[in-house]
Amino acid sequence: MADYFTHFSCLLDVGTPDKAARALALFQSLRAADQDADDPEVVGFTVARQDAPEGGALWIHDHDHGDVEAVIRFVLRLAEELDLTGLWGFQYALTCSRPRLDAFGGGAHVIDLGARKPIGWTSTHEWLAGALNGEDVDA
Repeated sequence: MADYFTHFSCLLDVGTPDKAARALALFQSLRAADQDADDPEVVGFTVARQDAPEGGALWIHDHDHGDVEAVIRFVLRLAEELDLTGLWGFQYALTCSRPRLDAFGGGAHVIDLGARKPIGWTSTHEWLAGALNGEDVDA
């Protein structure tokens, strides 16, 4: 039997040590609330302060089975709570414990923090399928 994984590791600079502390406190409160939730909000990843105590960056990374959509929801919530602006993005990898067709790939997401919305994404699986069908690979 094969095990499938989603992996990611990225930094989100929230600007100040105070904002990083507030972001981590929010993550921890959501994680505590998720203990009793049927649909957990911050599942599949963890958040840690990078370069604490003087840094304003957060390290967001998966546990064996990362949840890309949960990361996006959390970062959008942080953007609202901390009044973040600018563009932010991250990549993810899809892997498998054994060789399987269509089991490997990845993608990336870009979020406009100020507008509080995702603005683009790509999937290597979809890109490859399009390229093999003769679509413009640079589109």
